Amino acid sequence: MPSSFISRGAAAFVVGAGLLAGPVAAFAHHGWAWTEEQESRLEGTITEISLGNPHAHLQVEAEDGVWEVDLAPPYATERAGFVDGEAKPGDRAIFTGHRSKDAGERRFKAETVTVGGKTYDVYPNRQKSMKPDA
Repeated sequence: MPSSFISRGAAAFVVGAGLLAGPVAAFAHHGWAWTEEQESRLEGTITEISLGNPHAHLQVEAEDGVWEVDLAPPYATERAGFVDGEAKPGDRAIFTGHRSKDAGERRFKAETVTVGGKTYDVYPNRQKSMKPDA
């Protein structure tokens, strides 16, 4: 066999495997399977904020340490009105959503965020058991 045939075959395999692995990794990271079923509340001060792809992400200093908070993808945060300028480092925030199943992790998947007295529901179609501002 010519070496160029093997190289093309190997390259096709690598590309194909990469195309299949990407969606699986994205699904695993962005799903809700890593979170507790019960809703909870997180309050703290925003220390970092990013509203880009693949989803909005904040770091929040709470009483028990720094939490990594994931929100929705940009189209959903924009639809909810949570856009650049609505929150910044130093702002107090209240989140409702689901914490990580791993009690040792300070990760939180937020459904709502309240900043400056205004609540943004980034997952309006998800059933919720907690009021955002109570």
